[in-house]
Amino acid sequence: MSWTDWSLLSAFILGFVLFLIGANTYNALVGYAGIYLFIGSIAVYLVLYIYKEFKKKPANETPPAPIEAPQNP
Repeated sequence: MSWTDWSLLSAFILGFVLFLIGANTYNALVGYAGIYLFIGSIAVYLVLYIYKEFKKKPANETPPAPIEAPQNP
């Protein structure tokens, strides 16, 4: 896994934990921060995934033609 995967996974988990803490202590600020981190990490992951897919070069359907040696007359 790359560093972006690890950082987004940690933001995802942190957002979930903050949401649970905010809900348990009736603290709206912490809860909303958790929701924003939770949803934001998913959105950033999807944007990066789609960007990587568009950046890929398409595979050639047919292999390149072999280079023929010149023929002497």
